[in-house]
Amino acid sequence: MIEDKTQPVVNRRSTLNRRAAVDKLLHDNPEALIVTGLGSPTYDVHAAGDRDANYYLWGAMGGAALVGLGVALAQPARHVMVITGDGEQLMAMGSLATIAVAAPSNLEIVVVDNEHYGETGMQASHTAHGLDLAEVAAACGFVDTAVLHSLAEVDALVDRRREVEGNGPRLYVLKVQADSPPRSMPPRDGVHIKNRFRAHLGLRPN
Repeated sequence: MIEDKTQPVVNRRSTLNRRAAVDKLLHDNPEALIVTGLGSPTYDVHAAGDRDANYYLWGAMGGAALVGLGVALAQPARHVMVITGDGEQLMAMGSLATIAVAAPSNLEIVVVDNEHYGETGMQASHTAHGLDLAEVAAACGFVDTAVLHSLAEVDALVDRRREVEGNGPRLYVLKVQADSPPRSMPPRDGVHIKNRFRAHLGLRPN
């Protein structure tokens, strides 16, 4: 029988609560500079606690990973974490190759993957059809990648990171439930977000 690949693959292991997972990652990295992808990842990060070190993107979908790359290259002594969604990262597949070639040792990308385009009506995304962003990143040259399905695996990631941090870029996929938690809204003023982020880094507004 020929396999029908037009229908989404049901991910029966997608039981991870997105807010709990993101909250744990952020609280394990209190000094990290955070860049958020458009939509739900921004709400997840804000729900875990608003910080001057959070750079929320309200536009330019697909740009989160490369904004994170720019921050990582400009601030090589700081841990930079991009928290984005599967839809956003799928729009910027080429960014993974660019990041791997640049090879920043301080950059980590976390893809919150509910296998749907949450901002446009919950259509199934490519990851629902079996595309593995961790494998794509590994093929590009990321030094460490993983797909996580439980909070226990998120806990284990804390120790795993210590072993690979400083060796090159990393990408981790959180397989989360396809639900829609209440939105936690950060400031929508892009100039304000930019200037407070710069102030956190000891830079003057521009």
